Amino acid sequence: MSTGVRSTGRARIEEKTLRQDRWWLYPAVTFTVFTAFVVYATWRAFMGSDYYASPYLSPFYSPCLGGTCVEGSADFGTPFEFWRLSPALIILIFPLGFRMSCYYYRKAYYRSFWLSPPACAVAEPHGKYSGETRLPLILNNVHRYFFYAAVLVALVLSFDTVLTFRDADGDWGHMGLGTVIFLVNIALIWAYTLGCHSCRHAVGGRLRHFSKHPVRYRAWTLVSRLNADHARYAWLSLFSVAIADFYVYLLATGTITDPRFF
Repeated sequence: MSTGVRSTGRARIEEKTLRQDRWWLYPAVTFTVFTAFVVYATWRAFMGSDYYASPYLSPFYSPCLGGTCVEGSADFGTPFEFWRLSPALIILIFPLGFRMSCYYYRKAYYRSFWLSPPACAVAEPHGKYSGETRLPLILNNVHRYFFYAAVLVALVLSFDTVLTFRDADGDWGHMGLGTVIFLVNIALIWAYTLGCHSCRHAVGGRLRHFSKHPVRYRAWTLVSRLNADHARYAWLSLFSVAIADFYVYLLATGTITDPRFF
């Protein structure tokens, strides 16, 4: 039995869509940008080098917990001393799982990679739809748990950002271009993380009477404002984390030097 736009009772229209606008532009751009990020992030994650230039630690490698961490990069020790592969492979599963199961990113890659559907009022090529009831999409239902892990990762990245106010010798009170990049990056990461639908539900989703919980209601209001721009912060934080990592890479390879403001 056919489903979707070909199901019984729906209009028999052979055209893929009656839309006259450039509906294909959004999924095409999303596919290109996501693919570029995945290729770059995979390359950097498996590289296992050039991720630390004191005092900057790449967000792809933070916290550095493996046995191959370079000197000065393991601020929380190396509990996975036995791990001889790239340290990024230990930690990236958590921010990756958070983003891949994010409600906005689901919409983005469902439309751009699986064309399910590619856009509103555009027929999808699939003959049937099972929703998120089978592997691998059923794993998206653990999004709320990835949210808790993402909060911990954001706290660690906040700590790393504070450390960027040191110089290479460990003296405090200094600020470079990398400090600015890290500040922008962590601000966007927190905006994206706290604007998550799971965060909004955790803060005030189960309250029956907001008047009896004024603090949580205030927090829920602030989170809701971030949630309204969740898609924007999803994109901006994706760019910022890649820029921060690439900046550290350029410093670590000696391609550039970090301009110091004071």
